[in-house]
Amino acid sequence: MTERAITLAITGASGAPYALRLLQCLASHYDKIYVLLSPPARVVLATESGLKLPEATRECQLKLQQHLQLPDNKIEVLARDNWFSAVASGSSAPKQMVVCPCSTGTLSAIAVGASDNLIERAADVVIKEKGQLILVPRETPFSAIHLENMLKLAQLGVTIMPAAPGFYHTPKSVDDLVDFMVARILDHLGVPQALAPRWGYGGEQG
Repeated sequence: MTERAITLAITGASGAPYALRLLQCLASHYDKIYVLLSPPARVVLATESGLKLPEATRECQLKLQQHLQLPDNKIEVLARDNWFSAVASGSSAPKQMVVCPCSTGTLSAIAVGASDNLIERAADVVIKEKGQLILVPRETPFSAIHLENMLKLAQLGVTIMPAAPGFYHTPKSVDDLVDFMVARILDHLGVPQALAPRWGYGGEQG
């Protein structure tokens, strides 16, 4: 049976809770999750979630597993310059990738095919192999530069999903807002989820 794998990149945009909750949910549906962290992402994770990750990939992987109570060997944290990793090659990379949260700098680099680090290269691979790439930018307001980059990527088939949670499910907490966005990501990945009520289900909407 083929291993079901996905790549999750976490960059330095605000939105660490989205990334951690998404990783936790992906672990229930995928055999392997390749985790890519930019240096600014580590700062944001420490600032917004109190999670200080070691620089060494193995120690970082163990810390994430412990923090999220994930099974052993479910995730593999990759160094940003590990060009021999599976995600760097079209012959072995997973067909699905999410960048959550996605900084506008990373979005720009992906839009021009920079491939200067493993996050950018992995995204480039998914695009060229015609896989599924979801970017979750968290910035406001968007400049014309940001919007032009998003349009370029959307025209290539990339899903642009800004971290903009809805309120029709009457959220009671920040966790409810986080779950709303994670639920939308999972929907697009084709992963069954029951994190947030859908529009028109169990209420008067629609």
